[in-house]
Amino acid sequence: MVYRFTLLTVTLLSLAHSARAESGLASYYGGRGHKGEMTCAHRTRPFGSMVTVTHAGHSIRCRVNDRGPFVRGRVIDVSVSAARALGMMRSGIVRVSVE
Repeated sequence: MVYRFTLLTVTLLSLAHSARAESGLASYYGGRGHKGEMTCAHRTRPFGSMVTVTHAGHSIRCRVNDRGPFVRGRVIDVSVSAARALGMMRSGIVRVSVE
């Protein structure tokens, strides 16, 4: 009985964590992945999970394939392709929402 309750609690907590929205600064990198892929680096989201990144009315879906960013105040690093789609190439660092 206790085992089932604990397993259910852990499952629900992990689902709540992965569905959690956050906002902060994003940068882009020429990191891992194939050219043209919409990928990103996130500190805690599971590898392979899909996140929605929104900036200035543009939203994209990208796949987490790396860890980072390791700069204080940043919540996500996106690939060059994703940065182009978000319209952040000129700025380099922009405020985004991640879901």
